[in-house]
Amino acid sequence: MTQTAPYAIRIQKTGGPEVLEVQAMEPRAPGAGEALVRQTAVGLNFIDTYHRSGLYPLKLPVTLGSEAAGVVEAVGEGVSDVKPGDRVAYLAGGTYATHYTGPAASMVKLPDFVSDEEGAAIMLKGLTAWMLLFEIRPVQPGDTALIWAPVGGVGSILTPWAAHLGARVIGVTSSQEKAEKAKALGAAEVAVGYDGVAAKVRELNGGKGVDIAFDSVGRISAEGSLGSLKPRGWFITYGNASGPVDPIPPSRLAQGGSLVMTRPGVFNFIQAPGALARGAGLVFDALKAGVFKADIGQRFALKDAAEAHKALESGKTTGATILQP
Repeated sequence: MTQTAPYAIRIQKTGGPEVLEVQAMEPRAPGAGEALVRQTAVGLNFIDTYHRSGLYPLKLPVTLGSEAAGVVEAVGEGVSDVKPGDRVAYLAGGTYATHYTGPAASMVKLPDFVSDEEGAAIMLKGLTAWMLLFEIRPVQPGDTALIWAPVGGVGSILTPWAAHLGARVIGVTSSQEKAEKAKALGAAEVAVGYDGVAAKVRELNGGKGVDIAFDSVGRISAEGSLGSLKPRGWFITYGNASGPVDPIPPSRLAQGGSLVMTRPGVFNFIQAPGALARGAGLVFDALKAGVFKADIGQRFALKDAAEAHKALESGKTTGATILQP
C-alpha cells in the first residue's frame, strides 16, 4: 500500500477554520526518551478550536491537535516501555499530522481490545471523565449530577460512567433527539434547551438542587449550573463551547450556599508519577466492561480538519470525531 507523504495541519495565525493549512513535514527522529509514531487516528477536541481561535494562545506557527494513536516506528536511547510495532495512544500537542515524535513516557500501549480509532477517541475524553468523576470531587452512589452536553465527546463517556457509579444524572442538551440519546446513555432526566435551566433542573429533581454540575458549555451555562446546585454543591466548569465564563464574584458562591467552583485541566492530573497509567487503566477497564463505548460519531480525513472544526463548532456532532491521516 502506498503511504501518504508526511504532512501536518498547521496555523500561521489565529482565526476561524480557514486558518488551518496542510503543510509537508519531515518526521523527526526520536531523541533520548522519545518515540516516533506513524499516526493512524487523531482525535478532535474543543480545545483544538480554542487553540486555533486564540482563546488559549500558543506560540505560532504551530501544529494543532491534542490526542492521537498509532504505531511506534522508532525509539530513542533509554526507551524500554514501548518498542517498534507497539500500538500506542497519547495526549500531546501537535498531533494533527501523519507522524508524531514525543516523550515515550506519555504514551500508553493499547490493549488488544482497543482499536487505534478507539484509542484516539477516548484518551483525552476518557481521561477528562476520569478526572471529573474520581479526582476532583469523587462521585458517590446517591449523588445527583448535572451534565451539560451529555452526548458530546466527553459527555458520551461521562454520562454512562457517572450513572454506573450510582449517580442520578440529569442532562442538559439542545434538542429532543439528543435528549433521547442521553437517556439511552444513562441519564435519568434531560432538560432540553438552554433557557431557564436551573428551574427545569429543580423541577426534575423534586425541587432540590444537585450535588455536582459538570459544565463544558461555558459562558451561557455558568449561571444555570450555579442556580441548579444545592448548598455546598460543586460547580466544575471544564469547557468553553459557548465561550469563556464571565468573571464570577466569590459572593455569588456564598449566595448559592457555600458553593465550590473549580476549573480543572486534565494535564495537571496526569503529571504525577503513575497518574497517567492509573487513569488510563480505569478508562480501559470501564471500556472493556461495557460501561461506555468509544462513541465515534463522525470521521473526517485529516486534510479536511477545517470541515471537522466547522461541524464541531456548529453543534452538529455527537460523540467523538476522528481525523484519519
